[in-house]
Amino acid sequence: MVRKVSARTPRKQQPEKEKAQITHMRALAHDLSNALEAILQASYLLSQAKLSEDGKRWAKLIDTSSQEAARINRELRRLLREMSED
Repeated sequence: MVRKVSARTPRKQQPEKEKAQITHMRALAHDLSNALEAILQASYLLSQAKLSEDGKRWAKLIDTSSQEAARINRELRRLLREMSED
């Protein structure tokens, strides 16, 4: 569990374990960004294909959900960056 740290808290005052956890979470969020990018690209390519109406609905669901996941991940990365600033 990571304690909530104000963006104003200087980095040197954070315990070493907390810094390590934030660094690990930033790496995970970065990796998640890469995975989401692949899904978004595949979703775009899928939307260019000739699909049945059901296929179009499923492709739209994938696109909408992956766009939302990418938005949430950007927000998490922003917060983690604030937590790790000096």
